[in-house]
Amino acid sequence: MEDNRMKVTTGSNISVYEEEAMSPNLKYLSLGILVFQTTSLVLTMRYSRTLKEDGPRYLSSTAVVIAELLKIIACILLVYKDSKFSLRALNRVLHDEILNKPMETLKLAIPSGIYTLQNNLLYVALSNLDAATYQVTYQLKILTTALFSVFMLSKKLGLYQWLSLMILMAGVTFVQWPSDSQESTSKELSAGSQFVGLMAVLTACFSSGFAGVYFEKILKETKQSVWIRNIQLGSFGSIFGLMGVYIYDGELVSKNGFFQGYNKLTWIVVVLQALGGLVIAAVIKYADNILKGFATSLSIILSTLISYFWLQDFVPTSVFFLGAILVIAATFLYGYDPKPAGNPTRA
Repeated sequence: MEDNRMKVTTGSNISVYEEEAMSPNLKYLSLGILVFQTTSLVLTMRYSRTLKEDGPRYLSSTAVVIAELLKIIACILLVYKDSKFSLRALNRVLHDEILNKPMETLKLAIPSGIYTLQNNLLYVALSNLDAATYQVTYQLKILTTALFSVFMLSKKLGLYQWLSLMILMAGVTFVQWPSDSQESTSKELSAGSQFVGLMAVLTACFSSGFAGVYFEKILKETKQSVWIRNIQLGSFGSIFGLMGVYIYDGELVSKNGFFQGYNKLTWIVVVLQALGGLVIAAVIKYADNILKGFATSLSIILSTLISYFWLQDFVPTSVFFLGAILVIAATFLYGYDPKPAGNPTRA
């Protein structure tokens, strides 16, 4: 992305003005894409894991593997596009950047293994928690990412950011606060699964924070493209994912097949999970922190409304609304960048 920006700025001034003119439209488009991806993935995954159908349910471990393979294919196509649709250039890039740099490739094994664990945990979480509660609780990844950034990248956090992290923790605590509105019998039946879901989300938050910061550190140390890095991540992810399938679901796969329980909804979930991150990577340069805050807020609101009216697996309480508002406020506050007073001088 940096190379493309350099080409634009070193070219004619018209290109710069055209890019600036396009920015507002691209920002609104990126907002829509971010909201659609974050909301649709969570809701479809939740619906697919709770839908009652005849026959065996699809195995989440196999869905993770297929998503990684689709991600590799998509990234190879993007590298092919960057290579001006030349198979010879594509082969040279893949050979030079991946096969000829084994140590650089091996660096991606750690975050890839963690991402694979995280993707499996998200299925566990959404099998046991409603989409709204999951969406709000998963914002704790902001906290874990910030803490890992401080320790691993020596990043300095400002006063507003530390304050936002405390508000975030308070908000998530309110969201997870036990409600008296449910009947005691349903509480007893669901307490175990809710605890499993909560532990899955918390573990996913920590894994997301560590893997994200580790990946950022690698990107800063090398000049390989994001697409090449995602091919490397996907390759290791496929291997780790297949190991998980063999260890945890080997008997079920041998009995009913790798694609047992797959339907149109399952493939939608897999495609959203595979391409979602790549879409975000493509549009994120047009989305500033405020826009990402809007996307998170709209996604939480949409997930709450759809969980209540369509999935009908969630009844919001006043405590939940208080927690959700605090989480949304913390998201905006964390991205707030106060500008120093005074008129800047032009060179």
